Amino acid sequence: MTPALGMFLLFVVITLAITYWAARRSRGAAAFFTASRRITGWQNGVAVAGDYMSAASFLGIAGLIAFFGYDGFMFSVGWLVAYLTVLLVVAEPLRNAGKYTMADVLAYRLNPRPVRAMASLSTLTVSTFYMIAQMVGAGALVALLLGSSHITYHTAVVGVGVLMIIYVVFGGMLATTWVQIIKAILLIAGTILLSLMVLAHFGWSLANFFDAVTRVSYHEKGNLVTKNFLQPGLRYIAPYGPLDLISLGMALVFGTAGLPHILVRFYTVPDAKTARVSVVWAMILIGSFYIMTTFRGFGAATIVGRDHIAAHGGNNMSAPLLAQALGGDIFFAFIAAIAFATILAVVAGLTISASTSFAHDFYTNVIHKGVERAPGEEVRVARITAFFVGAVAIGIAILLGKDANVAFLVALAFAVAASANLPVIVLSLFWKRFNTSGAVAGLAVGLIASIALIMISPSIMKIDPPGTAASARHLIQRPPIFPLENPGIVSIPLGFLAAIIGTFLRREEKAKQRFAELIVRANTGLGAEKAVLE
Repeated sequence: MTPALGMFLLFVVITLAITYWAARRSRGAAAFFTASRRITGWQNGVAVAGDYMSAASFLGIAGLIAFFGYDGFMFSVGWLVAYLTVLLVVAEPLRNAGKYTMADVLAYRLNPRPVRAMASLSTLTVSTFYMIAQMVGAGALVALLLGSSHITYHTAVVGVGVLMIIYVVFGGMLATTWVQIIKAILLIAGTILLSLMVLAHFGWSLANFFDAVTRVSYHEKGNLVTKNFLQPGLRYIAPYGPLDLISLGMALVFGTAGLPHILVRFYTVPDAKTARVSVVWAMILIGSFYIMTTFRGFGAATIVGRDHIAAHGGNNMSAPLLAQALGGDIFFAFIAAIAFATILAVVAGLTISASTSFAHDFYTNVIHKGVERAPGEEVRVARITAFFVGAVAIGIAILLGKDANVAFLVALAFAVAASANLPVIVLSLFWKRFNTSGAVAGLAVGLIASIALIMISPSIMKIDPPGTAASARHLIQRPPIFPLENPGIVSIPLGFLAAIIGTFLRREEKAKQRFAELIVRANTGLGAEKAVLE
């Protein structure tokens, strides 16, 4: 047994033991969906960080910095600043005004059935695209790290999917929370160790480190070049580079506050004060993590080398290869296990948010008009949904294969969340005139616009030169119609505009009358506990 496989199995055993412990305590809807709202501020903050810092953050950003320097670091800035939006705009009112899902807040003063139906569709879309990207990444990463002699891509995808389903179906939110806490602790520990080892390599001198970053050599189009990785322009170049960077930043900053698997975490704490505390804890951990991407990314570029990384798995392998170069196979195995834990924790969070939304919003409140026909039915539907969501994610990930270009799936998830979810949440909480037609229009237009623009963007459409590797080929070999990789700069304003226009097209007195009640509850929490117990 290799060290990497041993660490993988140890993590699986620990998390399955946690799931067994949580299953004995997940009785009833409140326990299954919100861990009975008994998660403390620091626990939820660490879990939020664990849910947010996905494999794309741990592996992808390090790779982007190793290949594109300063331009890659801009991804870290976007993901970090995003939590200011969560803290200042949605954390407290969402905790006070909702019960289990984002749609609870919207349905508080709007016509519940159409709003819940559209919100559920948006939640399932965001969660599914995000989850498929994680599953494809899981299969390719785990198979690569462990070696094809131990595990194939298909086996890795199925294994991750089965574990994800077990966590959610049997342990509910309590098991998912503790899996995310363990993963976050491992991730921060691994990141700190790796950063310290990079500094030690340069004699504990930041001056020596950044001096090396200004002189990174690699082959480009057959020629050896040396470039300053602290200068912008390696990835985002004219004419559309600056706009693309702004668009990406908008999607990250606004999309985070609309991601369903992040929003449901605020229902696990006992009150709004704890929700705010948990966001502060999350920002400290997330901020530290993204600052240390500097050492992982630039360290990989200077110590391992861009050419070596490209020849051994591509830019996603930057952090593991850096760990191997500095700490040998044991440290490489530890970083591999952290990557595996990262993927498991994120897909578990995505699964429970999708299954909760379908069971609570669509099945109970849309199909059965808010009436639970039998005790425990909502939880049973959520568990069945988790099976279906997991099976779909496994099937599509296997169908796409490990060479699929799935970066656009993550971009789509953030773009949909920013374009559809955030506008209706913000307007519902802060605009008295806002009504049901505005919410439905905002959700529908934001959803359709973001998907349509991604489909005609360079993420999907591009004519690749002859000899392009299969993993780098675009799905449609035609010039892109929309020039930007991320549609946020267009689709987010469209989502807000549609919500505003839809509101003015129809008057709804009930929505205006309940606005004052919503404001009081969102800011004070009065009546929140009663709603949970009902």
